Amino acid sequence: MARPSAYVKFVTLWALLGAVKLWLAASLDLFGDEAFYAWEARHPAWAYSDLPAGTAWLAWLGMELGGPTPLGLRWPFLLMGAAIPWLLARIAARWFGAEAGWRAGILCLLMPLTGTLGVLALPDVPLTFATLLCLDAIAALLRGRERGAYALLAAGLVLGALSHYRFVVVLAAGLVGLLLVAEGRALLRRPALWGVLALGAAAWLPLGAWNLAHRGAGVGFQLVDRHPWAFHWDGAWFPLVQAVVVTPLLFVLLLWALVQVWRRWRRGEAGPWGLVLGAAGVPLLGLFVLGFFADAERVSFHWPLPAWLALMAVLPALGDGARSWSWSWSWRAAHGLAAAGLLATFVWLAAAAMPTWRSPLADRPLYPDNFSGWRELAVAVAHELDRLSPSTQVVADNFMPAAALAFHLRRRDIGVLDHPKNHKHGRAAQLALWGYVRDSLRKRPAPVLLVLEDGAVRPRELVDWYRQVCVLAGPLPPPVTVAVDDGRKRFLLFRLPAGAVPADAPCVTPALGAIDRPGQRVPRGDALVFEGWTMKDGAGVRRVEVLLGGEPVAEAMLGLPRPDVVDFWRGSTDPAQPDLGFRAELPAGSLAPGRYRLALRVHGGDGSVEVVGARWLRVD
Repeated sequence: MARPSAYVKFVTLWALLGAVKLWLAASLDLFGDEAFYAWEARHPAWAYSDLPAGTAWLAWLGMELGGPTPLGLRWPFLLMGAAIPWLLARIAARWFGAEAGWRAGILCLLMPLTGTLGVLALPDVPLTFATLLCLDAIAALLRGRERGAYALLAAGLVLGALSHYRFVVVLAAGLVGLLLVAEGRALLRRPALWGVLALGAAAWLPLGAWNLAHRGAGVGFQLVDRHPWAFHWDGAWFPLVQAVVVTPLLFVLLLWALVQVWRRWRRGEAGPWGLVLGAAGVPLLGLFVLGFFADAERVSFHWPLPAWLALMAVLPALGDGARSWSWSWSWRAAHGLAAAGLLATFVWLAAAAMPTWRSPLADRPLYPDNFSGWRELAVAVAHELDRLSPSTQVVADNFMPAAALAFHLRRRDIGVLDHPKNHKHGRAAQLALWGYVRDSLRKRPAPVLLVLEDGAVRPRELVDWYRQVCVLAGPLPPPVTVAVDDGRKRFLLFRLPAGAVPADAPCVTPALGAIDRPGQRVPRGDALVFEGWTMKDGAGVRRVEVLLGGEPVAEAMLGLPRPDVVDFWRGSTDPAQPDLGFRAELPAGSLAPGRYRLALRVHGGDGSVEVVGARWLRVD
């Protein structure tokens, strides 16, 4: 029986993955940044503080035609993501024939970065789509096929300018690629090309005008604020991170392809080698060097994706020229590893979409934090609003819960505090421009429901943030706690009545606490001794219960000295300090072997009851 052609394999795989992506796009709750883009879509503009307008416009189009649902938001991005493998196959086919094109398309479908592209409404989707439009158009022009190529290039340049500041890297790479080949240098002398480039440049004007009108806030964040611009060794992780996200063997083969492209260009061989060398080599080398000086806190593993796609277009043809047993083995193994990586990524996304799958990840680094809790928070806030005055205002501490609530509750009037996270992600200027930032809540003409995301700042900074909230809002009453995934993610809802807060009102913060002992695993049959600490500034702790699986199993003895806690949380106003420690004990044999969710129920001196310090305990 004849083996299926590469075309049949490509179409079958594309359809199968498309169905999975459609289900995920409909099932996943919004990623935190997606919610903000949806918020921007409700405020149409030519540019925003974090991005050009393209992502918000696509989100607006999606929700206008598909409704204000996750799938409604995502379907334009889903379509673009589905088109990207076809575009890559077309580019490779233009250079090396249809069979090589379909094989390149299969690689594009299997690599996790591109195989999942479009599931989320993120700017990398139009950015990648625009990059391939430009590469396809340039490839056609270099072969003398001008019909439609200039229009295609113009569309790619405009879409890229509207997608992200990072499209500048694509432009620089493309220019270098053209300069490396004689046909490219000849193309740069054609007036028609410069007319198209002028149109592409005009697409940047709204972003430039926005920055001029707002003191360069967007450019300042992208180029200055988010980068330390001082040497650090984090850039050394770049190859390892790329090997993981591209999948190891495919990463090695693509680097091998880059070396082969360079050699063929040096020998002056006919082919797309100079263009690919610029399109792939410039971003990879530039981003590798940049990694030693630039932002190491935010996610950037996806930045080199356009470079990998350019190399993917030539890899099958290069492999055909290096036919050997080792190449055949490497080719098959690369497909297998890429497929395994893609499957693992889909499983992780499916776990993020289903609480029963997501909850077991609560104490693991793979926990999908940015997908978690928004629906549960929206339900809890809606429930509270039903019990409060219709004039109640909702104020969230940072842009992520605010944007999620604006999406799920269909509200435009969600206020936001001046949170460090707003500045970290470049959203502070936009929130201020919309008038959503609340500088003070001490004089409240109407009741306020204040929403705090417990894990939005580093643990060491949490008490300081709570104190800042006290300065802004006055004493915080006992909160309603929204615990998601066994407490891994926690939101605190505070009902603040209308009226003015006295200037001398004491600062009362939410409770904090942790269980230091036992560790994560204990042997069956031993007595269980629980030791840790709790604190609540301004009110103190009256009582602490140890919870297993949500049920109280022991009452803690309070008042044990914990000078280390006082030293760590400097400036605490808990009246019991430095005696913030506790101890509780369960008799030997109380627990059967298994995995238990361990937590503390803290009763504050102000009458509040809060669950803190949740983590897992395994009894062997």
